[in-house]
Amino acid sequence: MAFQSDTSFVPIPPPGEDELPYDDGEPMESQRHRKQMELLIEVLDLLWKDRDDVYVSGNMAIYFSELQAKKNDFRGPDVFVVLDTVKRERKSWVVWQEDGRTPDVVIELLSESTEKVDRTDKMRIYAKLLRVPEYYLFDPFTGVLEAYTLDLATMSYVPVAPAANGDVVSSRLHLGLGVRRGTYHNLEVDWLRWLDAEGRVLPTAEEQARAAEEQARAAEEQARAAEGRARAAEDEAKLLAARLAAYEQRFGKLPGGEST
Repeated sequence: MAFQSDTSFVPIPPPGEDELPYDDGEPMESQRHRKQMELLIEVLDLLWKDRDDVYVSGNMAIYFSELQAKKNDFRGPDVFVVLDTVKRERKSWVVWQEDGRTPDVVIELLSESTEKVDRTDKMRIYAKLLRVPEYYLFDPFTGVLEAYTLDLATMSYVPVAPAANGDVVSSRLHLGLGVRRGTYHNLEVDWLRWLDAEGRVLPTAEEQARAAEEQARAAEEQARAAEGRARAAEDEAKLLAARLAAYEQRFGKLPGGEST
């Protein structure tokens, strides 16, 4: 008896974000690490609130191969930015579901338990497998910022020399990065901040609200000062009119005026 080959076989597609674990399994090292991550993400979300072609997240699993997904042996970056994509809610970043798009910028927050991996295994994966153009390392407790750019010839990272004040420029995002003293969620320390082209700190929602309050208070003070000047001018005009009336009552009209 002849057997016919089964041509109806349909390959099973690789798992997607709904099937894969989306927690990378690594809690943030400390309260300051967590707040630093939130600060960097919040500011970019505010800056790009009207854009729908950029995605910003952190502490999220990134899947770049089926083997790696099965082994689940890679922890996601603390902060990453993807350009030329679709802004939507995601459980994890699955490269084969994103048309091959990988992060344009990655920031890792160093700690004693993660620094070795951040400088070795993760650096290799970001360079050779994900080909992330810009890689930054920041220690929230020492305030040391390091910047690296991808050398396409060797598929490895080379250091980027900072400016005299320690700031660096992200050519992918057209933004600066620098360490500035400030208060975020009631914690006053040296934070890694996004900067505009003039080196000014891009504000958080709290800073925007505080600036708006200060502007409103300044405008109110200016209005009160203007009102005070107007009242003073009015009082001066009344005083002058009273003096003029007293003079005319005593001596008559001034030259050129009508006689009583």
